[in-house]
Amino acid sequence: QVQLVESGGGLAQAGDSLRLSCAASGRTISGNAMGWFRQAPGKEREFVATISWRGHNTDYAASVKGRFTISRDNAKNMVYLQMNSLKPEDTAVYYCAAAKGAYRSDLVGEYDDWGQGTQVTVSS
Repeated sequence: QVQLVESGGGLAQAGDSLRLSCAASGRTISGNAMGWFRQAPGKEREFVATISWRGHNTDYAASVKGRFTISRDNAKNMVYLQMNSLKPEDTAVYYCAAAKGAYRSDLVGEYDDWGQGTQVTVSS
């Protein structure tokens, strides 16, 4: 099992940028696709972005496409989410997750290991 710890969340104003980091420990994540999800109060956890095991392929939710960028550094066992042009509707707890396999997915059920989350709050 891998342990995932997110960091980089905080308060931002609309239009600002934040960069989330996800540090993995316990084993390498180089063979796993990785994903970012978010959950706003009263809402279900939703897909944000995913990246393939080598980082060559990515997918994004329509709501963040063009504003967010997912990346990874397998040598450091790290995954990142660069968030630009933030909007108030991006406010949520953001979770890093390791997929069951090497292929990216937008489904919560395809991810085995989850971090504890980091809060992102965007004011207008």
